[in-house]
Amino acid sequence: MNARIHPVDEVLPLPKLAAYGLQHVLAFYAGAVLVPILVAGGLGLSTGQLIHLINADLFTCGIASIIQSVGLGPKIGVRLPLLQGVTFTAVGPMISIGLAAGGGSAGLASIYGAVLAGGLFAFFAAPYFARLARFFPPVVTGTVILIIGIGLLPVAANDVVMGRGPNAIQNPVLLKNLLYAFGTLALIVAIQRFFRGFMATIAVLAGLVAGTLVAWLLGDAHFDAVESAAPLGYTLPFYFGWPSFSVTAILSMIVVMLITMVESTGDVYATGEIVRKRIRREDIARTLRADGLATMLGGVLNSFPYTCYAENVGLVRLTQVKSRWVVCAAGVIMLILGSMPKAAAIVAGIPHPVLGGAALAMFAAVAVVGIQTLAKVDFNDHRNLVIVGTSLGLAMLVTAQPFVATGVPDWAQIIFGSGITLGALTAILLNALFHHVGGAHAAVAGRPEHGLVMLEQVNAMSYDAFARTFGGLVEHVPWVLERAWAQRPYADTRALRAAFGEALLAGDTAQQLALLNAYADLGSEADAGNAYILDHDAAGLGTLGEDAHHEVRELAQAYRRHFGFPLVVCAREVERYERVLAQGRERLANSPAVERAAGVVEAARIASYRFNDLVADANPIDAAREIRFAPAA
Repeated sequence: MNARIHPVDEVLPLPKLAAYGLQHVLAFYAGAVLVPILVAGGLGLSTGQLIHLINADLFTCGIASIIQSVGLGPKIGVRLPLLQGVTFTAVGPMISIGLAAGGGSAGLASIYGAVLAGGLFAFFAAPYFARLARFFPPVVTGTVILIIGIGLLPVAANDVVMGRGPNAIQNPVLLKNLLYAFGTLALIVAIQRFFRGFMATIAVLAGLVAGTLVAWLLGDAHFDAVESAAPLGYTLPFYFGWPSFSVTAILSMIVVMLITMVESTGDVYATGEIVRKRIRREDIARTLRADGLATMLGGVLNSFPYTCYAENVGLVRLTQVKSRWVVCAAGVIMLILGSMPKAAAIVAGIPHPVLGGAALAMFAAVAVVGIQTLAKVDFNDHRNLVIVGTSLGLAMLVTAQPFVATGVPDWAQIIFGSGITLGALTAILLNALFHHVGGAHAAVAGRPEHGLVMLEQVNAMSYDAFARTFGGLVEHVPWVLERAWAQRPYADTRALRAAFGEALLAGDTAQQLALLNAYADLGSEADAGNAYILDHDAAGLGTLGEDAHHEVRELAQAYRRHFGFPLVVCAREVERYERVLAQGRERLANSPAVERAAGVVEAARIASYRFNDLVADANPIDAAREIRFAPAA
């Protein structure tokens, strides 16, 4: 029997590969050509030189994407649907390097010397960087992915309004541009809503084609460049001359590559989440080696530093087409476009507002992947709140006010010039500070004004101290507390919560009966301060009329007589008390074993809600809440 093929390794039929690959190319094209355009403008290059830079960029992007998705030997390429493109992080430093060398072709020679050295550094540093994977838990990777998605949205917005330059504020905004963008976005959403199968997966491609066609019919899409473009054109190694090497330029590019390695790591984790493949240290190393090799090729073939493109991560999330061979097909298409200026000119004819409308959907999808990753984070630990909040805040500061970079020294502008870069580095550094350097600790129980209980203290507690602190979760039943206490040490508050859940569900019949009998009968007034009664009073029992309250007492007494233990119901999940009465009467027909199991499950739910209250009271960032149970005296 053949082993099941993972969706990542599935080879699709050629027509689908071509369509999906073209969709990736169209999604990435604007970002791919923007870097050469910005560099050429900054260095004062001619139109002919710019055209060669664009062709060289596309050609090298194709090679880099094939290396990353298909692999080159056992240690190069992650073999995931990750498309490679030139990194925006390098734009500012490259222009500075080129201008310092005099601009023009001489400036490019200095840039390519630094690019070659930076690629070499990344290639050999990859396995050492990958060993730092423990510094990239979900709180870091989720934050970085979220920031990447949100940080890219202004790029899409700039396309929508036809802004001039990456930091432009367009005023006024033309209504027709908004209509092109919103129409494209609406068509993509409609296709995903009303279609299934192949059509749904090419929603972005269909939106781009339809939007461009409408714009062409209305005279807003132009393809004049197709006629004037040469039919064939190839990039030659060192077309602009032999590279020159400067220590300062090389050091700047190494900093760029370190930042790019962080971004690529976030993209790999994002893609792993999407395709349901666990990312290991070796996968990070293979990814970064491919980035380094592609960057070295960029230095030879007149292009720039390469990284995994977040735009296309969003496309994988949006379409759910997970095959890496689709990216390989996109790489082949880019090789063709990089060799055929006429074909590239057709793609270049897509109006910016149409492209921006599609990009809004793709970039937002990247942010959603970040949110999904952050769902795994223990936010009961206030340290994680600080890491995510601070990183996101700084990233958005630079994204909303891009000229913040002009207010810092030159050496810091590479960091403050990108919200993605600043946010990613902040998340990494704060995670290291809070979780890997002594000082801050997680409070997991108690009220701040009465003293907090830290996770380290819980792990070191005696059983008696543990029972006093957490006994209220389970009505102070000893066997549950003993089982939960025995599972120390706890890695985080989630593990502590899970310990109680596992303990509750692991008891034998006698232990389960002891647990259930620890709860008061519904309607009982024997102990007005009982946490279980207070919960039910808050859920509606306390507002019932005397007749209804009498019905509850009768049901509780009948239930105990029939089964030998009280009716246990999680009050936090009670919508209407009439339903409790109706369900309680129906449950009288069940067997004792079924009801005993149902009662234990309800007890586990009660413990989980109480645990939330306890931890919230311990977290000084959360609003204080009243603890509904008291520790044992």
